[in-house]
Amino acid sequence: MDLVAERTRALNRLHGLLRDLVPGGVAGKLSADRAARILRGIRPKGASDRLRRRLASEILRDVRTLDRKIADLSGRIEAEVEASGSTLTEIFGVGPILAATIIGAVGNAARFPTKAHFASYAGTAPLEASSGGAVRHRLSLAGNRKLNYSLHMVAVCQARSDALGGTYYRKKIAEGKSHKEALRCLKRRISDAVFRSLVTDSQAPSRSAA
Repeated sequence: MDLVAERTRALNRLHGLLRDLVPGGVAGKLSADRAARILRGIRPKGASDRLRRRLASEILRDVRTLDRKIADLSGRIEAEVEASGSTLTEIFGVGPILAATIIGAVGNAARFPTKAHFASYAGTAPLEASSGGAVRHRLSLAGNRKLNYSLHMVAVCQARSDALGGTYYRKKIAEGKSHKEALRCLKRRISDAVFRSLVTDSQAPSRSAA
């Protein structure tokens, strides 16, 4: 969401101002609540510090406004995804926001004849990069990058879990594959699962027609 990027930029600006106001700077992750606590403890020593503190307060208000907008939008997206009857959220690691992102990036799943065509569009069909007797594959930079990133986020989530995806990832590691190679294999499996889910949803009767 663009709002998230805007919030990140605002927090970065806020962090820079607080760094100049606090002796020793501000370490660690900055949230709106933490920034507010830091601001309450700042006692400006001159005109420039008072200006920085005033600007920081204004940016903090912007961050809180963005937080409310993001929470509201997330709630509406979750409601829309649930109302659509999408089965994407049944895949481990796919929440309403990722489901909405995937649906928006793919559109009509029927335009892909097979899961291989879908994988090519998603950039999850690895390209062979073998050397000598070693059979290797490299990341494909083709395809829809927003969709690819969404699938990557799901793969990372599954790889860290005790779910089937995590078991599959660790099996690939045990077979001698690198972290990146194992993650690419898992991402392709997730791509296939997402394609099946999208096709199933496209063939299901519309809830509005029920």
